Formats: sequence, structure tokens, C-alpha cells
Amino acid sequence: MNSPSGVMNKLPFFIIFSVSLVLASCSGNKPAETKQQDQAVREGKGGRVYGGCFRFGMTEDYQTLYPFNITDAASAHIASQVYEGLVKFNTLDLTILPSLAEKWDVDADGTTYTFHLRKGVKFQDDVCFPGGKGREMKAEDVKYSFTLLCTQDPDKNTAFDGIMKDRLVGAGDYYEASKNGVPSKEVEGIKVIDDYTISLHLVRPNSSFLYGLANPGAYIVAKEAVEKYGVKMKVGTGPFRVAQEPKPGEKIILVSNPNYYGTDSLGNHLPFLDSIEVTFFDSKAIELNEFQSGHLHFIWGLPSESIKDMVESQISDFNKNPPKYILDRSPEMSTQYYTFNSTKEPFNKLKVRQAFSYAINRESIVENVLRGEAFGPGLNGICPPSFKGYDVSQIQGYHFDPVKAKKLLAEAGYPGGKGFPVVKLKLNSGGQRNENVVIEVQKQLRDVLGVNIDFDIVSYKQRLNDESLGNGDIFRSAWIADYPSPENFLWLFHGKNVPADPKAYSFPNASRYKNPAFDKLFEAGMAAKTQEEAYKDFIAAEKIMIVDAPVLVLWYDENWRLIKSDVHNFYGNAMRYYDFAQVYLKAPEANKAAAAEETKK
Repeated sequence: MNSPSGVMNKLPFFIIFSVSLVLASCSGNKPAETKQQDQAVREGKGGRVYGGCFRFGMTEDYQTLYPFNITDAASAHIASQVYEGLVKFNTLDLTILPSLAEKWDVDADGTTYTFHLRKGVKFQDDVCFPGGKGREMKAEDVKYSFTLLCTQDPDKNTAFDGIMKDRLVGAGDYYEASKNGVPSKEVEGIKVIDDYTISLHLVRPNSSFLYGLANPGAYIVAKEAVEKYGVKMKVGTGPFRVAQEPKPGEKIILVSNPNYYGTDSLGNHLPFLDSIEVTFFDSKAIELNEFQSGHLHFIWGLPSESIKDMVESQISDFNKNPPKYILDRSPEMSTQYYTFNSTKEPFNKLKVRQAFSYAINRESIVENVLRGEAFGPGLNGICPPSFKGYDVSQIQGYHFDPVKAKKLLAEAGYPGGKGFPVVKLKLNSGGQRNENVVIEVQKQLRDVLGVNIDFDIVSYKQRLNDESLGNGDIFRSAWIADYPSPENFLWLFHGKNVPADPKAYSFPNASRYKNPAFDKLFEAGMAAKTQEEAYKDFIAAEKIMIVDAPVLVLWYDENWRLIKSDVHNFYGNAMRYYDFAQVYLKAPEANKAAAAEETKK
């Protein structure tokens, strides 16, 4: 998933690996309406409570809530509360859990998945349905949704390549046929058995197929909603529904779906929250101020300097009761990098791309520009060191070597930078960090290679569009895993994702990188029956790709999250995948007792 916005942190108060710290603080004055919503609670089983509004922020606006065209993390965060797929991720460990399918079977060959759907699941109430009442979701809806996913439309569908292409039997044939209108045939690999049973037939075994089905592009939608709203559709089966038509840059409010089928392990009907409010801020500084003022429950992606200032000023409050916040730090499945337009001079030359990669001092960027806000410098491949069993140390990336960088640029025909054109880097807005990094990269390239790069700051949407159409030289990029496998990162460089037309939209392979040796190994890894076999092929593929340098890897992310301690069942994870269905707001009982004792003193 493209990120619209980490190596070890040098703060003396924290240990190197994931930690959680309790932080007490004054919250400031809270608006009266906020207090009223937070106090409107109802008791549930096991001490859990209903009611309240959960508030958080983002520094990049979402792009769309149409599942098949979601390419950014902000849109995915919101859409995952409104829609659901057959399966979903566990927010604790990112394993696969049942969702709209209560169970599934896989045949001995590993190529046929039979899903048994939950009964009584209804789409959210909407005027697109007779009488405005959501109807029951059945197997035909799954077939309809996956057929849409296999339909070619560059303006409405960017998810096909990552979920169904080269996986589902007949998906590629249907996709090609659909560019001339609705095909007369159906997708061969989709079979409806009865109202609550559907099977999907794969070309070959695929160890990550279920991961793909947990992503936004595989969410299940209703035909009535698609026909009425098109890409503006916001009707799903999820625990929350969109309360109002949001406008760009404004907050979006989700309210609980009273007809949601879900229950927790104690039998409580879900969701607990009455609503979710997402506000879009111009900067992390403003967002942090809103959090400290008590207007937000959660903030992620904190600047490390802000954390340091907060901790240093309030270190004596760590042991006070009741606690106010929980501070959590963990590595992420996320990599920050620059994408070269490898079809256009001068970056169609391998040695130019390699020279740029050797000319960058990543350690200096992490330490002096990011202030330690990273898991580590990008000294290996594109895959972050977050996948258990995937040994990134086997991949030799690019370290800072100015002598080698100069030599390669000279061999490419630009000794000392002479004759090298002024190239432009496009980056999206999203806080000062992106600009600070590109300014440092600009300086390093000038000092080491004698070349000049300019940069333009554009919206995320324009940057993604220009990058995919090849309208530029270099692009600031980032990728957050869609599912917990290195396959998702290597997919960005699969040559089969590059269109024949050089002017056509190329996503996710925006660099238009093509190497048959890489493709062969990548495809072998996708077809492997065990993770061990798959990782062996993926490592070999990544070694080839990193030598070819279609991108300039900068650093691997980690994240600091600050959460109010009255938030329960909310878990951060390396994919930034959020599920608010079981989240509830309640002051910790133990802390209430401690606070009472403190009051007596």
C-alpha cells in the first residue's frame, strides 16, 4: 500500500526493541460535546462498555473509499471499517481470521478454496436497497465483487494485479476481454455452490492467497450500491458506516452499524463505539497538539523530537496514577525510497542509478535529518527487516561509497557530473519530513557527484498519477505492506505488471522495471508450497533487483504511537492495520483505585 506521508533511536529513555510506556499528563480542556459523547456509555458483558466517539487524525487526506481502487493507507484505514472481505487480519499478529466467511477448506492440491459464508450478514441500510433496508449478503455478492475485481478499468480498478492476476483460474482472460465491454463469459475460477458456499480455483498453489483476500480490493460489495453510486459508493457490511458525504480536507465521521452481525468472545454485540471521527491535519505538530489537548485518542507517526521533549518534560509523571497515555514503539513493514523513471534518460542507464544509490549517506539522513526516527538505514533491499524467517542480511544493498559513485557516473558518460541534465524529483506533501530529506539528498548528490536535482511538491494524488504515467524523473515513494510477506514488496517490480504502451498507467511497477530472471524467481516464490521455499526464491529475486537499482532505498520505518489509556482492544501492528469493531473506551479499573488512594493522601 502506498504511504502518503524511523536506525535505532538514540533517546536515552527507551530500549531498542518494541516498548510500551505509561505517560501521565494534563489533557487540557475538552469541548463540552466531546465530554458528553465520551460519557454516554452503556454496560456490556465482562466490564466492557458501549458508547463514545473514538477520534484520531491523519496528515494526508484519503483518496477514495471505492475498494477496488484504493492505493493509499489513509483510504484503507477508513474503508476497512466500512467494508469486509471473506477473511481479515488479526490486529495482534497479522494472522488470517474468518470474516464474512466463517470457515474455509483447501483441497489436497492447494488450488481450490471453498468458503462457507456466515448466514444473516446484511449490507448496511441505504436507499440503494428496496425500502432503504440492507439485504442479506450471499455467495452471488462474492461472485459479483470478485468479477468486478477482474474487470479492466484503470480509473476504477488498481487491485487486480495484486490479488487475482496469475492466481485465479480465468482471471487474466476475463480481464483482457473486459476492456472491450462486459464479456459474455464468466470468470472460470469462481463457482457459486449455493447461497452460502463459493469456491475459488487457483492456477497453482499460492501461499499468500488468503493474505490478498484480506485486502481492500477483495472487499465484498452489493451490486445495487455499485450501480447507484459507482466509485462514490460507501456501502458495505462492516461495523461502521459513513455518516455524511465527506469533502476533501474535512473530517470524516463513521457511525456504528446497528445491523452488524459481529459479537465478541463474551457475546457482546459489536461494535462498542458509537462513532469514529477522523480529522485531517496539515502537520504532525498540529495533530500532536490536538492529542495533548484531549481532542484525540490516538496518534501515530510521532516525530522523535516531539517524543523526546514530552518525555524529558514529564519523566517524573511516569509512575503517577492514573496513567493518561500509553507510548508504544515498534518496527513496521514499511520502506521509504525514491523511484527512478528507468525508461527515460538519464535513469535508463544502470550505472547512473547505481551511482545515485552509492552517493547517498543513509546513516547521516537517519541520524541528522530524521533524528533517529527510523528502524534503520536502507542498506539491504526493498523489504524491511520485519518478516520472520526472511533474512535481509543476505541482500547486499548500497552503502555510502563516494569513490564508487563517481566512478560509475563517469563510466555512464558524466565525469564529475559534466553534461548531466538537471533532473526533477516529485514528492507529495505530508509534513516537513519529506522536504527535509529531499533537501539533504539534493545536497549530497551535488557534493558527491556534482549533479543538480530540483524538486516539486505536489498532492499525493498527483504524485502517484505522475509516477504511474512516467511524468517525471524521480519520485518520492513509500510502501506499507498490504499483507505480511516480502512477496508484497517484490510485487512492485514484477515485469508482468508493466504495460506494453510506454504512455499507459503502470501501477504498482511505476519504475517499469523488467528483468526475466527476477520474474522467474518471483513467480517461483509465489507458487511455492512452503514459506521456506518461497523465501529462498524471493531472496534470490531481490538480490537481482537491488543490483539493477530501479529504486533508491532510503530507510526502513518504525513507528511511535501515543494512545490514551482509556482505549481498550486497540492494537498497533507493523502494517498499520486497524480494526475498531471491538475497541471500547473505559478508564482502567486498577488506575481508578490508585487514583482514589492518591486522593486520600
